[in-house]
Amino acid sequence: MLYLQFVRMEININCDLGEKSKYHSNKHDPELLKIVNSANVACGFHAGDEETMNQVVTISKANGVSIGAHPSFNDPENFGRSRINLSANEIKKLIIDQYEILQDIAIKHNEKVSHIKPHGALNNMACEDIELAKILAQTINEIDQDLIYLVPTGSKMEEAAKKLNMKIACEIFADRNYEDDGNLVSRKKTNAIIIDPELAKKHVLSMVKNQAINCHSGKQIPCEIDSVCIHGDNESSLATAKSIKTNLLDNGLKLIPLNKMEKFINV
Repeated sequence: MLYLQFVRMEININCDLGEKSKYHSNKHDPELLKIVNSANVACGFHAGDEETMNQVVTISKANGVSIGAHPSFNDPENFGRSRINLSANEIKKLIIDQYEILQDIAIKHNEKVSHIKPHGALNNMACEDIELAKILAQTINEIDQDLIYLVPTGSKMEEAAKKLNMKIACEIFADRNYEDDGNLVSRKKTNAIIIDPELAKKHVLSMVKNQAINCHSGKQIPCEIDSVCIHGDNESSLATAKSIKTNLLDNGLKLIPLNKMEKFINV
């Protein structure tokens, strides 16, 4: 059954990759890069290293996958998932340093970083805190106004970026549940992650066709959706990615890298 009357023709699948650490494996990265359209690459602060960044950029280029920086708090011990309060200057340096690390590697492959998506606790904090969201948006905008800013839909990050007229892609999470305020259910709760690929598939299609977040309570929050995120560090990531991609294609969606989407061309 087609849902074209409900959705945009174009949609993007993004994935957090290159996150090799003592907590997580990157063994699925090569296969995931055959499925997804855009890669959010760990820049060595919460996970990953020069080797993993080179690997993701190389395979992304071969598969026509757009490359994005996935900056985090410099906290590998907690995989960037613990909240840390930093000054505006410290946040700015954090983003610029990680972008430049990945951009330098991308250039060696005749590629470039075309989007930025903050990781973990930094992302979660900025979703709720408009002042932090403003710092992130201003920093990314100052780096390069052509950068696409990948943000959780309906968040303070989206609000701050729109005030700067940035190139914004709004994302939903395929493998995460939502609270009634539109924020993700904390990973400390048992219902935070959707492990079953079939449930994730239905979760995504419902949100995309209705242009609304599905909250765990059953509530729906209208929103803009440009991209679907699949976390690369879950055991079910590969099966979830395959299931979601097939289902979106079967329902008439055109899957495309962020930097090739019509809304960002000639803007």
